[in-house]
Amino acid sequence: MSTITGGIDATNTAGTEARSRRRTVGVVLAGGVGTRMGLEIPKQLVPVAGRTSLEHTVDIFQQCPFIDEIIVMMDPGSMDRAEKLVSREKFPKLTGLLPGGRDRNETSYLALREIATPGSKVIFHDAVRPLVDPSIIRACVDALDTYDAVDTGIPSADTIIEVDEHDIIRAVPPRASLRRGQTPQAFRWDTLMEAYGLAHSDPTFAATDDCSVVLKYCPDVPIIVVPGHEANIKITHPIDIHLADKLFQLKHQHVDPVPHPASSLRDAVVVVFGGSSGIGEELGRQLEDEGAHVVCHSRTGSGTFVEDRASVSRALADAAAQYGRIDHVVLTAGVLTIGNLVGLSDEQLQHDVGVNLMAAFVVAQEAHSYLSASHGSLLLFSSSSYTRGRAKYTVYSATKAALVNLTQALADEWGCDSIRVNCISPSRTATPMREKAFGREDEQTLVQAADVARVSAQVLASDITGQVFDVRLPQVDPLLTQLESVR
Repeated sequence: MSTITGGIDATNTAGTEARSRRRTVGVVLAGGVGTRMGLEIPKQLVPVAGRTSLEHTVDIFQQCPFIDEIIVMMDPGSMDRAEKLVSREKFPKLTGLLPGGRDRNETSYLALREIATPGSKVIFHDAVRPLVDPSIIRACVDALDTYDAVDTGIPSADTIIEVDEHDIIRAVPPRASLRRGQTPQAFRWDTLMEAYGLAHSDPTFAATDDCSVVLKYCPDVPIIVVPGHEANIKITHPIDIHLADKLFQLKHQHVDPVPHPASSLRDAVVVVFGGSSGIGEELGRQLEDEGAHVVCHSRTGSGTFVEDRASVSRALADAAAQYGRIDHVVLTAGVLTIGNLVGLSDEQLQHDVGVNLMAAFVVAQEAHSYLSASHGSLLLFSSSSYTRGRAKYTVYSATKAALVNLTQALADEWGCDSIRVNCISPSRTATPMREKAFGREDEQTLVQAADVARVSAQVLASDITGQVFDVRLPQVDPLLTQLESVR
């Protein structure tokens, strides 16, 4: 991997054999310092959904088969930390981690000088847009077969007004012709290099993005716009971090089946607490079908009390002794008591909080050493009621909300130990616990335990961390449901 430590080197030709051919290069722009965030670290290094925005973005380009290599242009003051996050070992396509320039345009120009291969396709993307869909990147790459410059944009849902220096409206452009610009922006190397060459001879040069440079200095070059997406937000303000977390959750909640799941779960050692019925029982069955070694524990099945440390410790130690390691620990155990809060006894409160919340703390603590050794994962279970407290089962709702926060906190805390932590949040699910609390219900209105278990197995087989996966009926629009839950 090459690193530039000085300014622009006019003699840089990048003449190695690997760089002599025309190629498609993803340039991740991470040179900003995020002054509008009001934080001590650049916004691209702020954790979002278990990883920094920089890591999410580089990983997206790493997974794109139509991207040949990746160059990261980093804030010069954060190079040391960036080198630990985006190493060549983690992202094999990464060929350059370079310090950015004084502004966006100098940073882009530095990247062009590093690539230095006429005819190459260059895809620029903001590191703080970690939710870009690979299909958008693909659209940009494909468009370069016909055009020399490509932008990404979405229709404006708001009316745009033009004001003067006194904030008086001077014009209201027709919304139909307006687009909100995003990244990626893509170019043939020759075109953008020519535009910057002309720009550098202009003493009044100023631009906010690369398409603006082409538009001004190569006006005869058409810039095609490919459709972006509303979820492709730019993390600029503190509230954007919370929006990005929620969008990551929605993005992953209907994950596709893991390719060849047996290859990642076969021979894995999985301890399931709460595995005697419902989702836990079904998950254990599916994991065994994938070739995993499953050890199920429950109050009724093995006499294991999840809120009791000695009981949990013994269960984990027995599994490790039998198989030599533990790869995944799953906690599905829960209890749902219906009734007004004021009518619950101290004993009932302690029991419900113990099973639904204290058990998660105990299981996490006792499982840490095993999962750290195996670089494994912890999977917790919340409920759709975590988004809004429900009358008559306040303790259940409150403890399930706490599990979401615990998941996100542990994902950050245990990231340095290479332990992944995720949470499954099923909607109303057909389980013995629910039937005991609410009686018989229309099966068509309930998620089936097998479907929840299937998503859970996919999460165990993935490398995702810090995520809360909502599992809902397929006919219910997930985004609409999420929005309704916070009204």
